[in-house]
Amino acid sequence: MSKTGSVIVTGGASGIGLAVVEELLNEGWRVVAADVVPANIETARAALSAFGDRVSFELMDVSDEAQVSDVVARAARDSGPLKGVVNSAGIARDIPALETSAEVFRKILDVNLIGTFLVAREAAKVMKETGGGSIVNIASVSGLLGNLGRSAYGSSKGGVVMLTKILAVEFAAFNIRVNAIAPGPVETPLVKAVHTDEARAVWTDRVPLRRYAQPSEMAGAIAFLLDEAKSSYVTGQTIAVDGGFTAGGLIGL
Repeated sequence: MSKTGSVIVTGGASGIGLAVVEELLNEGWRVVAADVVPANIETARAALSAFGDRVSFELMDVSDEAQVSDVVARAARDSGPLKGVVNSAGIARDIPALETSAEVFRKILDVNLIGTFLVAREAAKVMKETGGGSIVNIASVSGLLGNLGRSAYGSSKGGVVMLTKILAVEFAAFNIRVNAIAPGPVETPLVKAVHTDEARAVWTDRVPLRRYAQPSEMAGAIAFLLDEAKSSYVTGQTIAVDGGFTAGGLIGL
């Protein structure tokens, strides 16, 4: 079934972003996949070639305000009407607070929080003139709970949770819904780079479903939040897609 309009997915050439791009293409959307890694873009372009001109790719650093503005404007012009945005671009470090430099902290905030804001802001400028749309931000369970080693990353994702609420309130007048998902551990290149074997064992022990998620398991929740027919009254929410991690409690007794 064809969807009317297009969706921009940042971080769209790998991990959760790539899974979202594929899910949305299968649902009939036109998709603009933006990513900062040229090699990932070329790999994704080849993998998704069967979708033809319904998918296009942009090289973009979400922390670069000028680049964000240019890419959103071009996507709206060439692939529009712009009806959705998925802010999936992000970076992470798993490092104790006492070893976290101001430079590392600022970089993570710049990409994860300010980058999410910039893309959402520029997209909303377009959407408010074309009848509205849906913005989905990728937060994290580390933005909901105080996980070890996540002073910078968790702060950035906690900021995304609050930013989602604020933008939902501000953009509601324009018929723009803003929601987030908070993934638990997901088998992505980013997680593989950050999680040691010891960390993986701890995460698996703490997640009631006893496993890491696949990126495709995030894509379904995101597609739901983008779909006006299915989630038209949902805004300002952060949905934990985490295998039960934030439900907590005693497990394994």
